[in-house]
Amino acid sequence: MRLRTLVLASVFALAACGSPEAATNAPAADQPGGVNITANQNRVRAQKVDAIAALVPADIRTRGTLVVGTTGNGTPPLSFRADDDKTVIGVEPDLAQLVADVLGLKLDLQASSWENLFLSVENRQFDAGFSNITVTEERKDKYDFATYRKDTIAFEVKNEKNVAVKEAKDIAGLTVGVGAGTNQEQILLRWDQQNKSAGLAPVKFQYYQATSDYYLALQSGRIDAYVGPNPTSAYHVAVEGKTKIVGTVSGGGTIPADIAAMTKKDDGLVKALQQALDTVIKNGQYAEVLKRWNLASEALPASEVNPQGLPRK
Repeated sequence: MRLRTLVLASVFALAACGSPEAATNAPAADQPGGVNITANQNRVRAQKVDAIAALVPADIRTRGTLVVGTTGNGTPPLSFRADDDKTVIGVEPDLAQLVADVLGLKLDLQASSWENLFLSVENRQFDAGFSNITVTEERKDKYDFATYRKDTIAFEVKNEKNVAVKEAKDIAGLTVGVGAGTNQEQILLRWDQQNKSAGLAPVKFQYYQATSDYYLALQSGRIDAYVGPNPTSAYHVAVEGKTKIVGTVSGGGTIPADIAAMTKKDDGLVKALQQALDTVIKNGQYAEVLKRWNLASEALPASEVNPQGLPRK
């Protein structure tokens, strides 16, 4: 059995977070902590809206499926594997399902690496990406976006570590784990440069391949802190009980940031996604999904197409 599977199994065995689903989506009584991690998710579903479905490009309507890429690489509650170690579940697949329903399409969910996700959307192998993707001005050169969650990142440390992170100087001299190519890495790089310019100790950056690797490094003391999406850290803190969040910041640092569904630039799909998201936001199904995964604090009042993104590097 792979190491990642073992790590996830230990997380799930201790699971104790997440609001219970609505009655029609309640997990079985023997599910750990009331969190349904089985392949049978019984997702919240929506009804087709003909006027919005008509906005979908003709080739996708003819095919009858919405091909959605998501990382599915073990980062609960975003996009991760069920207890069969195969089925991809989480808040991102749940929201993709709602959108597909409104568009009258069958959801074809495809697991992908983070790097291949962008290339696959650009090459039209995937119609859209739902994978905690932050809107940036640089990404808008190649992609269109329909927003659906606030972007928040968290600083996570072991319980016994006495540290609080509110600004750049608070990470001076720390060994920090962060995903390469992410917006949280860009924040840390900017903060590190500020610190070095002020004569403070530099950050030591550590990069691994999977979230489970970061958590092993954190527990072993190889890193002082892990910086990642707030949903992932909040879930991990609640189910493991060995770490704590010592600070949060917008995914843009001092700039508000949004998570969005991503499509190829000017392929004609983004408006349909935005209107589908607005529909489920207004009818309450969106809120039901966020509540299911304990992410109500990241809700948006409406979906926007291509809002101001994080600035260019």
